[in-house]
Amino acid sequence: METITLNNGVQMPKAGFGVFQVKDENQCMQAVLDAIDAGYRLIDTAQSYGNEEAVGKAIAQTSVPREELFITTKVWISNYGHEKARQSVLDSLAKTGLEYFDLVLLHQPYNDYYGAYRALEDLYKEGKIRAIGVSNFYPDRIVDLCLNVEVKPAVNQIEVNVFNQQIEAQKWNEKYGVQVQAWAPFAEGRNNMFSNPVLQKIGDQYHKSIAQVILRWLVQRNIVPLAKSVKKERMEQNLDIFDFELSNEDMKKIEALDEKTSSFFSHYDPESVERICGMER
Repeated sequence: METITLNNGVQMPKAGFGVFQVKDENQCMQAVLDAIDAGYRLIDTAQSYGNEEAVGKAIAQTSVPREELFITTKVWISNYGHEKARQSVLDSLAKTGLEYFDLVLLHQPYNDYYGAYRALEDLYKEGKIRAIGVSNFYPDRIVDLCLNVEVKPAVNQIEVNVFNQQIEAQKWNEKYGVQVQAWAPFAEGRNNMFSNPVLQKIGDQYHKSIAQVILRWLVQRNIVPLAKSVKKERMEQNLDIFDFELSNEDMKKIEALDEKTSSFFSHYDPESVERICGMER
């Protein structure tokens, strides 16, 4: 697996496997084992996903050495504040059976995220976390955070897909040395993404699927995609993106698809904030 170097020197795989909405323990364990067998080394979970234990059990079963895996979890907003965040990460380590996480993110830019981030900084210094970062932080919030913390976030995991390309957001993250990860790179198939004629024509040129074109487009933008599937053959296809390169012309054709709008919700929308902050982990 090819890697990129984070702002603290840690190597992170260029593509990852996510387990969002894979709540059945046995299914999640099998999916993680299949993903690792397919070649994934970055596994992304979260406290709010309810499957940290299943991820840990799969890691315990795999023959791949722990140091070759890159395990991420995220702290939910109900665990924000310094002491609660710290304890929640320690609890997540206990649930997964791991001695350390490779990356821990703050899941949302609400509540006392500064207190929570200070806890991540402390755990980072103690060696419990190899890299820290955030998720869903828009440009204004990522700039504010970077200007007021001791340890700069290494990663910002945000929604990026062909209809919401986050070009401006990527510029601001890169200015402060923050690596962008893409959640929902396929936008869960919304807007008829998997039948888009532009993407299909590009895929046909390279004998690749639309999904592979999207993932390759992200990698060429220096964005780390997090794909999810419970089907091993799909996992293998989603990783088969390092043997071709999209032309500049094809990249521009995809750029023209940008609608600059979330396929899900806006973090600036007050009702969305109410809903997110009301969710239990």
